[in-house]
Amino acid sequence: MKLHQDSSGALNTVTGYGPDYVEINLVRHSGSILLLPETPVIPWPVSSFDDLSAEHFAMLVDYAPEVVVFGSGERLRFPHPRLIAALTAKRIGVETMDFKAACRTYNILMAEGRKVAAALLIEA
Repeated sequence: MKLHQDSSGALNTVTGYGPDYVEINLVRHSGSILLLPETPVIPWPVSSFDDLSAEHFAMLVDYAPEVVVFGSGERLRFPHPRLIAALTAKRIGVETMDFKAACRTYNILMAEGRKVAAALLIEA
């Protein structure tokens, strides 16, 4: 799916997505990523929901977002609370949704100027 281009300047924007990719600023990524508005796209070393660990989510703590939008893949699946404990301990909210909804929600929050991060799981 293509999303309408926004005039958000140099901010990282989801410009398209499909079952096996996400497009950030017109650049296609075929693996899972961590996405923040003003940080280069970060490869996220996870290829399936069952492989998620606390360390995968803890990678976001140092960026101090106010909310993390977790795209859990093609279908909605919630991570065990112990996996996101590092985020909740720092009062960082975690919103879980399927991959497509996470892409759209990230764009909305980013456009509002929120301090948002997206953890987008693309299963191999």
